[in-house]
Amino acid sequence: MKTKIVVVDKNVDEEKSYTQAVDILKSGEIVAFPTETVYGLGADATNFEAVSKIFEAKGRPADNPLIVHVDSKETALRYVQEVSSKALDCMDAFWPGALTLILKAEPEIFASNVTAGLQTVGIRVPNHPVALTLLQKLQLPLAAPSANTSGKPSPTLAEHVFHDMESKIPLILDGGATEIGIESTVLDMTSEPPVILRPGKVSKEQIEAVIGTVRSSSGNTSNVPKSPGMKYMHYAPTAPLYLIENEKGLIEKAIEYVQEKGKSIAVISETEYPMADFNFPLSMDSLYASLRKCDLTDADLILASVESGMKENDALMNRLEKAADHKWFS
Repeated sequence: MKTKIVVVDKNVDEEKSYTQAVDILKSGEIVAFPTETVYGLGADATNFEAVSKIFEAKGRPADNPLIVHVDSKETALRYVQEVSSKALDCMDAFWPGALTLILKAEPEIFASNVTAGLQTVGIRVPNHPVALTLLQKLQLPLAAPSANTSGKPSPTLAEHVFHDMESKIPLILDGGATEIGIESTVLDMTSEPPVILRPGKVSKEQIEAVIGTVRSSSGNTSNVPKSPGMKYMHYAPTAPLYLIENEKGLIEKAIEYVQEKGKSIAVISETEYPMADFNFPLSMDSLYASLRKCDLTDADLILASVESGMKENDALMNRLEKAADHKWFS
C-alpha cells in the first residue's frame, strides 16, 4: 500500500482533500489526521473491520479501548446515555478541547473493538479545524488513537506519522504541528466522584473549578482498562530512557559515567549540557518530538531531566514515567 500525504491549508484544494479522506473512511479504510493534541489514526467507529485495521497498523493490544471523536456536543449525546449534569457541564466548559469523557455507550452503535467489549466509551470533540471539518463532512463517529506504532512516542507532525505508518495506511492529512503535543485528559464520568484516568492539558484544578471534587486514578489495572494509557508501556524511544533529578552535578556525573563506558548519551532537558552527545528540549509540547529525534541518533542511553516544578505537572510526569517505564538513573 502506498501512503499519500496531503497538505491541508489555504493554498491547496481543501475540498478535494477532504472528499478523498471521507471516501477512504466510508470505504472501511483508515486515515491519519491532526488534532490539537496529537495526530490521530481514524476509522469509522461503527465498523468492526475498519477499526480492526487500526489495531493491525499500530500493533495495538485488543483490550486497549479507543477514543471516539465527534464534531459536536449534540452529536456526542446521540451516542451515549445516562449523561449526568456534571458531564454536561464538562462538555460546555471544555469542548471542543482536550478532554475525553468516559460515559455509558448507547448499545449496538459502536463496534465492540472500539470499547474493548465494555459498556462505556471515551468520547470527545477535538479543537482543530482539520479534525472538525473532516468529522462534519464524514457525519460518522471516528475511533482515533494516536497515529503511531503502539508503545512509541505519539506523533505531533505528519512526518512522524509517515515514519510509523508508511505502507500501512492510505492517507495522511497534514495540518502542520499539533498545538498541545500530548494526548487528552480522560475523565471517567461513570464514577462518583469522577476519576481522571489519564492526565492531560486540562488539569484536575480546571475540572474541579467546574464540577467540584474529582479523583486521580492510581493507573494500575489488571483488567480491561476504560481508557488508553493505563495498562501498557507507552511513548518509549528505542534507546533506554531514564529519569534523573535536575541537579547539574548529578547529570554531568551521569553523562561522564556513560561515556567512560564507550556509550553515547542524549539528554532531554530545559538546560543544555554541552558534554552530552545530543541535547533536546523538554516541555509538554516538545516531549514526543524530542523522543523521536533521539531515535534518529545513535544514542545508547537517554536521560530526561526532571525539574522540581515538573513533578507538579501530572500530564508531563505521566508521559515521562511511562516512557521510562518508571526507571530512574542512579
